[in-house]
Amino acid sequence: MTALERAIASPPPVPGLGRRSPVEGLDRRSVGFVDVLAQSVSAMAPSAAATLLPALVAGVVGSPGGTLLALGTALLLSLLVAGSVNEFARRIAAAGSLYTYVARSLGAGAGMATGTALLLGYGFISMFALTGAGHTAALLLGRATPASAAAPASPLLPAAVIAVLAAVVFLVVAGGVRLSTRVTLVVESVSVVIILALVVALLVTVGPVDVGVLSLEGTSPAAFAVGAVLAVTAFVGFETPTSLGVEARRPYSAIPRAVRWTVLGAGGFYLLACYSQLVGFRALGLDITSSDSPVDDLASANGVEGVGLMLDVGIAASCLACAIASMMALARVLFSMGREGVLPAAFGRTHPRFRTPLVAVAASVPVVAAVPIVTALAGVALWDAMRVLLVASAAGYITAYLLACVAVPVLLRRIGELTAAVGLRAVSAAVLLGGALVAYLALEVTSERWAGVLVFAVGMAAGGISYAIALSRRPWLRATIGVYDEPVAADVLGAGSAPAAPGGE
Repeated sequence: MTALERAIASPPPVPGLGRRSPVEGLDRRSVGFVDVLAQSVSAMAPSAAATLLPALVAGVVGSPGGTLLALGTALLLSLLVAGSVNEFARRIAAAGSLYTYVARSLGAGAGMATGTALLLGYGFISMFALTGAGHTAALLLGRATPASAAAPASPLLPAAVIAVLAAVVFLVVAGGVRLSTRVTLVVESVSVVIILALVVALLVTVGPVDVGVLSLEGTSPAAFAVGAVLAVTAFVGFETPTSLGVEARRPYSAIPRAVRWTVLGAGGFYLLACYSQLVGFRALGLDITSSDSPVDDLASANGVEGVGLMLDVGIAASCLACAIASMMALARVLFSMGREGVLPAAFGRTHPRFRTPLVAVAASVPVVAAVPIVTALAGVALWDAMRVLLVASAAGYITAYLLACVAVPVLLRRIGELTAAVGLRAVSAAVLLGGALVAYLALEVTSERWAGVLVFAVGMAAGGISYAIALSRRPWLRATIGVYDEPVAADVLGAGSAPAAPGGE
């Protein structure tokens, strides 16, 4: 018998490992790379972003070439942030995503600020997605039944659609991580294929090459900077695979790959979709910023109304996938807070069969669904409501990304793994994000979407006040915030024959 065979047959004891992980209850090491990638792609909702964002950015930048350049700049910034996030993802497997990362680096206070920002980001983007589904349902009914064009004006239809989709989100997210990721993968894949089909149809109809859309005429440096910041909002959500750190089979390799590939793939997709829309409107002699639904208008103008109908289906599907993926991440941040004592312990409980944070899901889905349902019933224009929700969500995401980038060099220096290149990347991303956040909030607070800035500010303040009150009552929270997955006896040969670590069960 070789030494290797003897070690496998009778492994030496490995002391110091407990029998339970601090995040026990989740479906530990159960999902593969495809599931992790699906989580990242779905949370970004690339189909919805690709159809809505180009017109918004073009309206700020002032030229087609500047619009494309702003999207490219947003892609580069997102890659900088993704690289910094991956420094954590290669070292810490957690359900709390950036919340846990920052807490382990900068301490409990900064961790709570990040957690609050993430909850705002995940919660409001879920509201945005559900509202978008209701809005698209009204458009679909108008297309399917032209004779009843007045029907979509009724607030009952979008409200009912939102309620039904919220129930679907709850069942999928509570039903298991693999169910959630695979449903979102199928749904988002269908919507991406529909968008690509429309892009190809448009480029074949109007011609694939038009150098005129590269013109920067009409763009100022200030307008370009604001447009690039707005374009960054198309990439938010790429970090959500980090919330599957406990459930991924190989978290230290699968999650960083999913984060990087999603940003690169979505960036290319956005640039292609943006280019095709700019070319299409230029061929028609129209301004893209004058359209409330650019891709629908292009489909109608070029005689491909059927593709436009498919587009609405694709956008609705993308919104559903985004809501599912975002609620998955939100529930895991709440789960982590429950395990740490920040929230009631019930939030840290999991379903014994599905191994999902059921209480966190049950508590959050009704709150997230209530806002768009009430908005629809009140007769508020859903597109206007979506833009306000997006402001609050994007501000939360960018704040969390900023704190994570600041935390990277601190953690790496502490463990002796900081390099000049990694430090420069993290600091550069933090500086750019800080400027982007200030510019974004300054832009939106003077617009008709100022309520989104107010909601973000109130939410961050409420999180800070809640943490201060909790800390005054439970000072030990400073030491418990930042829980993450740790190796257990079952993970290591020989650990089962060794005494458990002190405190281990």
